[in-house]
Amino acid sequence: MLVNVLSKNILGAEKYSVVLEFCKRHRIKSNSNVPCVPKDLLMMSELVLPQFIFSLIQHLREGYNEPALDLPSEKDLHKILQVLEPHVSFLEDLTKMGGAMRSVLTQVLTSQQFYKDLSSGVGENACAKKSHEKYLIALKGSGLAFPEDKLACGMQEQGAGTSTLAVQGLAGATATSGQGDSSDEEDQDGSQGVGKRKRVKLSSTTKDQSIMDVLKHKCFLEELLFWTIKYEFPQKMVTFLLNMLPDQDYKIAFTKTFVQHYAFIMKTLKKSHESDTMSNRIVHISVQLFSNEELARQVTEECQLLDIMVTVLLYMMESCLIKSELQDEENSLHVVVNCGEALLKNNTYWPLVSDFINILSHQSVAKKFLEDHGLLVTWMNFVSFFQGMNLNKRELNEHVEFESQTYYAAFAAELEACAQPMWGLLSHCKVRETQEYTRNVVRYCLEALQDWFDAINFVDEPAPNQVTFHLPLHRYFAMFLSKAVKCQELDLDTILPDQEMLMKLMIHPLQIQASLSEIHSNMWVRNGLQIKGQAMTYVQSHFCNSMIDPDIYLLQVCASRLDPDYFISSVFERFKVVDLLTMASQHQNTVLDSEHERSMLEGALTFLVLLLSLRLHLGMTDDEILRAEMVAQLCMNDRTHKNPNPKSGIIPGSLSFESVLSAVADFKAPVFEPGGSMQQGMYTPKAEVWDKEFDPVMVILRTVYRRDVQSAMDRYTAFLKQSGKFPGNPWPPYKKRTPLHPSYKGLIKLLHCKTLHIVLFTLLYKILMDHQNLSEHVLCMVLYLIELGLENSPEQESDEEESASGQERCHDSWFPGSNLVSNMRHFINYVRVRVPETAPEVKREPPASTSSDGLASSQNSGTAQVFSLVAERRKKFQEIINRNTSEANQVVRPKTSMKWSAPGATPQLTTAILEVKESILSLLIKLHHKLSGKQNSYYPPWLDDVDVLIHPEIPRYSHGDGMTAVERILLKAAVQSRLNKRIIEEICRKVTPPVPPKKISSAEKKTLDKEERRQKARERQQKLLAEFASRQKSFMETAMDVESPDADIAMEVATSEQHVSEAIYDCVICGQSGPSTEDRPTGLVVLLQASSVLGQCRNSTEPKKLPTTEEEQIYPWDTCAALHDVRLTTLQRYFKDSSCLQAVSIGWEGGVYVQTCGHTLHIDCHKSYMESLRNDQVLQGFSVDKGEFTCPLCRQFANSVLPCYPGNDVERSLWQSHSNKRMQDLVQEVEDLQEQLGTFPVSISSETNLSKEMESVMKDIKSTTQKKYTDYSKSPGSPDNDFLFMYSVARTNLELELVHRGGNLCSGGASTAGKRSCLNQLFHVLAMHMRLYSIDSAYNPWRKLTQPMQDKNSELVSEELPEVPVLYRDVSSLLLIQILTMPQPLHKEHFTCIIKVLFTLLYTQALAALSVKCSAEDRMAWKESGAIKKNTSSGEKSWEVLLGHVISELSKGKIYEEGETEELTVVLVNPDSVECYLQQFCLPFLRITSLLQHHLFGGDLPSCQEDEEFAVLASCLGLLPSFQSAHQFTSASCLDWPVPAFDMISQWCSELASFADRNPDQVKALLIQEPKWDLPRLLQLPENYNTIFQYYHRKTCTVCTKVPKDPAVCLVCGTFVCLKGLCCKQQSYCECVLHSQNCGAGTGIFLLINASVIIIIRGHRFCLWGSVYLDAHGEEDRDLRRGKPLYICKERYKVLEQQWVSHTFDHINKRWGPHYNGL
Repeated sequence: MLVNVLSKNILGAEKYSVVLEFCKRHRIKSNSNVPCVPKDLLMMSELVLPQFIFSLIQHLREGYNEPALDLPSEKDLHKILQVLEPHVSFLEDLTKMGGAMRSVLTQVLTSQQFYKDLSSGVGENACAKKSHEKYLIALKGSGLAFPEDKLACGMQEQGAGTSTLAVQGLAGATATSGQGDSSDEEDQDGSQGVGKRKRVKLSSTTKDQSIMDVLKHKCFLEELLFWTIKYEFPQKMVTFLLNMLPDQDYKIAFTKTFVQHYAFIMKTLKKSHESDTMSNRIVHISVQLFSNEELARQVTEECQLLDIMVTVLLYMMESCLIKSELQDEENSLHVVVNCGEALLKNNTYWPLVSDFINILSHQSVAKKFLEDHGLLVTWMNFVSFFQGMNLNKRELNEHVEFESQTYYAAFAAELEACAQPMWGLLSHCKVRETQEYTRNVVRYCLEALQDWFDAINFVDEPAPNQVTFHLPLHRYFAMFLSKAVKCQELDLDTILPDQEMLMKLMIHPLQIQASLSEIHSNMWVRNGLQIKGQAMTYVQSHFCNSMIDPDIYLLQVCASRLDPDYFISSVFERFKVVDLLTMASQHQNTVLDSEHERSMLEGALTFLVLLLSLRLHLGMTDDEILRAEMVAQLCMNDRTHKNPNPKSGIIPGSLSFESVLSAVADFKAPVFEPGGSMQQGMYTPKAEVWDKEFDPVMVILRTVYRRDVQSAMDRYTAFLKQSGKFPGNPWPPYKKRTPLHPSYKGLIKLLHCKTLHIVLFTLLYKILMDHQNLSEHVLCMVLYLIELGLENSPEQESDEEESASGQERCHDSWFPGSNLVSNMRHFINYVRVRVPETAPEVKREPPASTSSDGLASSQNSGTAQVFSLVAERRKKFQEIINRNTSEANQVVRPKTSMKWSAPGATPQLTTAILEVKESILSLLIKLHHKLSGKQNSYYPPWLDDVDVLIHPEIPRYSHGDGMTAVERILLKAAVQSRLNKRIIEEICRKVTPPVPPKKISSAEKKTLDKEERRQKARERQQKLLAEFASRQKSFMETAMDVESPDADIAMEVATSEQHVSEAIYDCVICGQSGPSTEDRPTGLVVLLQASSVLGQCRNSTEPKKLPTTEEEQIYPWDTCAALHDVRLTTLQRYFKDSSCLQAVSIGWEGGVYVQTCGHTLHIDCHKSYMESLRNDQVLQGFSVDKGEFTCPLCRQFANSVLPCYPGNDVERSLWQSHSNKRMQDLVQEVEDLQEQLGTFPVSISSETNLSKEMESVMKDIKSTTQKKYTDYSKSPGSPDNDFLFMYSVARTNLELELVHRGGNLCSGGASTAGKRSCLNQLFHVLAMHMRLYSIDSAYNPWRKLTQPMQDKNSELVSEELPEVPVLYRDVSSLLLIQILTMPQPLHKEHFTCIIKVLFTLLYTQALAALSVKCSAEDRMAWKESGAIKKNTSSGEKSWEVLLGHVISELSKGKIYEEGETEELTVVLVNPDSVECYLQQFCLPFLRITSLLQHHLFGGDLPSCQEDEEFAVLASCLGLLPSFQSAHQFTSASCLDWPVPAFDMISQWCSELASFADRNPDQVKALLIQEPKWDLPRLLQLPENYNTIFQYYHRKTCTVCTKVPKDPAVCLVCGTFVCLKGLCCKQQSYCECVLHSQNCGAGTGIFLLINASVIIIIRGHRFCLWGSVYLDAHGEEDRDLRRGKPLYICKERYKVLEQQWVSHTFDHINKRWGPHYNGL
């Protein structure tokens, strides 16, 4: 009642409510002069609404029961909400009435007075009191106190001045655990608690726990929101609250209320069981409120929005903290989030984080955040919860039992909760004025990092066998540093911490890099697959620029500021390969198994190359970065447009994205592979990109899988070969780098430090000496580093040998200085090494010359001491610590494990002195010899051409292999220093054979061996290939696409060779070859499938379009199947049933098509194969019970075996000889042969295996199609039906082959299917069964065709219906009946005889049809001209004479009386057009006959032009004695009448005349057959997908008249169906399945409207085929997720149509599954 009154009263207000609140930019200007709403109008609503809303709130209070045991009784809540549905709907309707109404609602909702009066529970009303009590209970139960209760304990805390806030970590921040209000004092002992509680300081602006625990409701809106949250955001309420937003006052009030309840929202969200739904609804609201910058700023200022958000996030995470086990497990004070908790696993935090990211996108709010030190401290606190989460410990003994998948949660949390806010903040630090912000962030970030290092007790060594991929604090620090230098022009040194801190900072990111290498070396294999998953995610495209990029940048910064020797030695120590870096041939590695050494060494060197080459944050511009990223992605693989570089910072569609893409890549339109697999439109790198920009370093950085690097190198190699730039196997090219930003110049020092040079020297030496564990990759990286060093030499050194100052030589005379250019030429004579006592070096006596004074000789060519990287590192670390005097009181803890630093710790090592006498230059030259396999292969190029040195044309980019690289380096070394040039020349002059001569010779031997081995391998391969050739041939024919127009020539050769007495078959199961016998028959692997493709032919050349408007409709009346159906029905009305069933063929719909892959097997082998498939438990894509299997050799899908008839191949050649018998004799012979029934060579009486198999395959053929497609007789089960079905199977297969050849035989050649045609075998099976049915000789059509009948009236007397007149019979059907009822094998002469006889009938039919088509005048003219020429000698072979005769004979009946045939007034005055018509009429028959002849007797089909097809086929069939040229040829010259023509024609016409007397109306219709069918086509689709989508996605289904959830449309006939719709289910079949049976006899092609995808149903299986609609970049948009405009891809549609017509869905599409009739 109330609602009615209200709505009536309010209706009047509508006309004043037009003014909606518009967006500021579009507000209507004239709203100043809108009349005010009359007071009286709104009186009623102002009075009633407060009561109404209060009643709603009371309902909500009443209905809510505090759930016991934390399990909300969701059913109860649901009930209440259902009861309240009309209330809320009513409010929603009010909001839609416009501004005036909304302002009244706002007033009521926000008025504190109304609320006080009605809801405070003060007063007499007991009901109100009770409800107020329930409200207070609900507040309390939520861990929220009513402010009055709080005052007592709140006051004393404020007095104490504490602003700290105790957070109960495990106790749970909510009161439900029973001690909710525990104040600060109670929790004083928290630190001694379980070690899991942690004090968190919040900024002083947050007054104790008020943010979290206090809610005071002052108006209806606030309490309404409270209940909305309590009830977990019911959709209706959310809609009502949002509908009110256009009212500005409401918007502000609501936003403030929302912020006030933020903590409560978080608590409810954490407890919710439906957190997903709830999250979506929260964001639905918050995105409306916080996306408005103005509003966000206001709330930030007035309600401390930022404080609240950060505090709430902090609280949320604190409920799931655990102690960190990183570094120092026992004493660690650091806590991290537990990634196994539901909060992280289910991403429950995302609504709050996304709100935070949203408000940080506003500059004004972000500025406030960056200026507020307290907030920054809190935020860094929050970030530190993620620092070191999801720690991995390497399993050393056994494999982990349970692989935890927590890493998904960890990576998602770091990306969403840490990285995205970081990117948000960074976007506001782009200009100089924002320097202060960066300083703030960096300062608090470093403080947090220092706290973290203290908390985990970190000194200088990371704990072994641990790694965490999550270091968000490091990454914040790195990214803000990068921004500072790149955009804000800050001096890097002013914000960097001291050396000691840098040393600590580099440890963990370096640990990650080393662990990546360990994981790829399979050292973590016992941790399961998930650790590989982490390594991949870390570098994966969505994470890389928040993970690996900042890590590498941070390492670059550390490297540029720390001592280079310290840094390099740290790297090799972290990668555990220090022990490997010895000159000795044997060594012991205490920390690494020998099988991992090589890949770890490769890892270490690759890392150094990355570190020194990458410029992502060191000076590249954004566009250069984008280009480099894109090139790297494209070089690995061609990419689709949505995926050339999915780095999160770079979004496809931005302007630079498109321009860079077009600059580096070419678009490759989607193409198809022969297998028919779908391709997307791809971008592929341009040639000049391969030539100048391919950067292997970038590729290595961005690869998730190692195989991608290989793929890039393979593509690069292919390009070089193709373009002729380099024939061999190239090495990764060296690419010049963009110059370093001045702030990072220190990075170059790494290349010029002795430690690195010693490592390079050692490795070159080891490679030259062929020590184990070194690969080409190592050499490649070593050369890359040397080249980098030469490119970036610090300053041109003076050419005189600088005097080595004594105190500089810390490395005992390894190298004099630190410049690579001069160190390269420095000779090292002897090296002291520590080796195991078993090593060969120990035996040698040290040469006498190593006396102590030799060490200081002026040549500084003394003995280099044992070189310990670790000792070096220790020393440097000590120095740095001592340098920081302020920290002097810190004592470095002695290391517990001394095995690193003490070189003498392992007693079995002994010292030996090794004679080396090499320099880096000499090693390089010898390497060149070794690589080329020739002595003295290096010759300095400048000796021939001095210009090389003066203008060194060293390209920016160089292709080639190792030798090229060595030559390039030597040239660069010579260019940079005259001394080097001189030394290189000297070395080349005296080139002595290298130190151990046997070694080099072994290397040469290796190369020679390689050649020999290759040669042998080639020969072996040749042999194998020859053996496989025959099998492969048959297999390849299968694997290639169906339409391979150039039919396999090899196959024809094979058939012509086999003039053995019997056909030999290979069984693909047992591998034996032999003939097919009656006892052990061989069979062809075949697939039988019902097909309605032929029935879809239409007689229009224009394909039908898919309807996209109501007007366009498709009617199936003009399809081939429909017309054949009508014809048969008409015949059955007027003529005898059994004769009707021989006058036509069926199988246009539901005909059985037989195809084979060409492989044969013994039928008994096949049976045991099927047994084994039955017992195989593996899930197969097919149903063995239905007889389905895959060919054992080529895996093509099949479901039956067609027995091969044991025949002589020799016979074929005998049949071919032309006979000279007279026509009459042959006719008689044919008749006699038909009479000998049962003389089938395989006698049926004796059941042989062969005949059994033939019967069973016949059963299979029958059961392939549905009963409705085989039963056409009026009396069910009559044998005539079977007879009809059998010859129709032959007809279907011939017709389909004709379709596959393009509808004509002009192309000629062997059968396109090559070996795949099984028509010969099929004919034998059909013939055997046809011979079981005898044709009563009285009705044998052969007689009617070859003998004039004596008694013409006998028929009329009989009571039953007459037989079908001969002129109404289908000639092709007669042909098949004649052939199949003859004893096999048939002789060619009899075949030709049958064709000649049938051709006479066909020709007469053509003349009769023509006579009906022309007008009466034309008929008279033809009749007369025919009569004149009738008595000439060639009268029987002139169409004019015959036409005249036909017309005169037919005129005797009432045939022509029936008025003109409207549709067919064809003017055929012109003799040429008559000739053309006759040829067209006869062609289909000639084509079928030629195919049949080709299959039965072999021999090729001649190819010809289209206009000569008739003549060529006629001569090929033996109708034409000799082929004359086309222009003087007439079709009538092919006639060969067995009896006088005019007698026969008169007899045939008289049958029609007598029929016409009884049924004049049907005579013509039956005469005019439609000979010209166009090829079957799918419906034509519109260019733009939107056209289809708009029409169909709201279209109602014709069956159930609802709009389907998943609409689909059949692409064959255009029927609209419900996919999976239960509404249209019939006898447990869903509509699509049902339609596929009715429309395609079990094959359906449906376009799913809402997904743009095509599905194929084939029998009981279905598969997703793909989409024929692609976007502008040639990509699919499955499920229309991306919403791009889609356009038809004609090539794809052609492929679909091709697969449909050729029945190859089963072979080409691999992913089939059962549909259980549910589609």
